[in-house]
Amino acid sequence: MATFAELGLSKPLLEALAHLGYEKPSPIQEQAIPPLLAGGDIIGQAQTGSGKTAAFGLPIVEHVDPSVGEVQALVLTPTRELCIQVTQALRTYGARKGVDVVAVFGGAPIRSQQSQPRAGGHVVVGTVGRVLDLLSRASLQLHSCRFVVLDEADEMLDLGFLEDVEKILNMTPNGRQTALFSATMPPPIRKLADRYLYHPEVVAVKSQFLTVDTVEQFRLETKANEKAETLVNVLRAEKPAQAIVFTRTKIRADQLYRKLRDGGMNVKALHGDMSQGQRDGVMLSFKGGRVPILVATDVAARGLDISTVTHVINFDVPTSPDTYVHRIGRTGRVGRSGRAITFVEPKQQKELAAIEAHVGMKLTEWAPGAKTAPTTVVETPKRHTKPQISRNGDEQYRRVLAGAGRADGLEVSDVIRAVTSAAGLDGEAVRDVRVLERFTLFSVPDSEAARIVEAVDGSELAGRKLRVELARA
Repeated sequence: MATFAELGLSKPLLEALAHLGYEKPSPIQEQAIPPLLAGGDIIGQAQTGSGKTAAFGLPIVEHVDPSVGEVQALVLTPTRELCIQVTQALRTYGARKGVDVVAVFGGAPIRSQQSQPRAGGHVVVGTVGRVLDLLSRASLQLHSCRFVVLDEADEMLDLGFLEDVEKILNMTPNGRQTALFSATMPPPIRKLADRYLYHPEVVAVKSQFLTVDTVEQFRLETKANEKAETLVNVLRAEKPAQAIVFTRTKIRADQLYRKLRDGGMNVKALHGDMSQGQRDGVMLSFKGGRVPILVATDVAARGLDISTVTHVINFDVPTSPDTYVHRIGRTGRVGRSGRAITFVEPKQQKELAAIEAHVGMKLTEWAPGAKTAPTTVVETPKRHTKPQISRNGDEQYRRVLAGAGRADGLEVSDVIRAVTSAAGLDGEAVRDVRVLERFTLFSVPDSEAARIVEAVDGSELAGRKLRVELARA
């Protein structure tokens, strides 16, 4: 394996990497950085946790000229959380060189973001909708943009953003350098690459799977009315450096947060009912190590990629084996050890059996100080952030139409929050949300579609009653 110096990075970047404790490049970094430094286009097939942000972020910082007060690079992300995460990384890489990185995303006042690119931002990291909005207002100019990155392109496809991505690409110079990163390569993503990338080099991690090699997996059988007290006992026994406690609902997340806080623990909650500002603050505190325990729902924890998490506790059994694998993949990152503990109620033996069959092993009964052999947990190439609520993967979904859209100020997160709250769903049951100008489309499990429509229709969103109906096939 090469060193960062052997990849051709300059001294200021090597100093920044040394300061961050980066010793050797990950496989995707080793393969992607040289062609990007050489000015070529690439298609990078890599999942969250593989180091792809540095794979494109370091070449961006190398290419940017801080003396030129114009936008020279654009990174498009599908979600606000990923936008913030990428921005933080690029600011760290570029600090010694004086590279100014600007974040633009929905859910924040657009006026405050309109002035940032004009003030001399060299790199803009943004969500698709907000970037397109700023372009339409002439608040963002891309005539000097020489480097474009599409990060997590398949999630952009899942969220219905590909058409907007093409509009943005058509507003950048023809001679730009383009990097497309995606965990999977469905036909629409391949078609996008064929249309907008010039003789791209395809780079991928050797395995098509995201592996977590050092996760000890435990089960803990407990009664429903004893789970909260059991959680307190487990946390006291385990003394985690950092732990994520997963719950199915935001109500449960709030209840647990208050119980742990009132018990004197340093803890924060993260769920969809919180304002974006609150969520950002919690994520920054947790990522910065100032908060050791995070109680979170699945949908809120998307975009969290923190290498220092030592424990994952499934307070509620996950809705599917795929969700289980995704959850426990939040620990044991980058070669570090991790422990995953799943609470199982007496009536949940079938769910436990499905998880054990999926991971190919029996979970060890937890006890204070219990040990088990570290195992490899594999997240299959099926998009791990894409909602999966059925155990066999064959759940049929039904399209639903809502009578409000971008013109009403809606964003994807607003729709997910409204539907899950009104229908009592886990956030992972709402997928393929597409917010258009005057209406919104989303998909829910077909078996529950009629009930969900009845529950959501007439609920309040953005100060108005939301009208929903089943979309025609």
